[in-house]
Amino acid sequence: MQTTAASSELHLTVANEDYLECIVRITREHPDEAEGVRSVDIATRLDVSKASVNKAVTALKAAGLVEQSHYGKVVLTLKGREIGEAVWRRHRMLRAFLVQELGVEYERADREACMMEHALSEDTMERWMGYLESQGISVEE
Repeated sequence: MQTTAASSELHLTVANEDYLECIVRITREHPDEAEGVRSVDIATRLDVSKASVNKAVTALKAAGLVEQSHYGKVVLTLKGREIGEAVWRRHRMLRAFLVQELGVEYERADREACMMEHALSEDTMERWMGYLESQGISVEE
């Protein structure tokens, strides 16, 4: 299951997409991190080991989605940012729908949106997004 055509082309896994989304989220929450995100912050956010982060970063570097100097901060490439932003947008849309339209508790909606964001085609997501916008439901955070 891939989120975007770009993910499909690059054969990204759900975990790869989660790492890209995580880096986008940390960067947005901490604008001072514009020069990169520490691996330990990624590990903490995703509740994984630093070794898992290092393995994922190696795969993402090979795909041209992140850059990292030896033990330095992880920086998204333009393509990596594009994919990470798309995953994060999907997450927000799904979470907003679950909370605002279905009354799902926020934390549960957040967890479930994380699983759902990888399962739908771009076409379905764009149609759903259009529907929500026509209903006045904002997905921006």
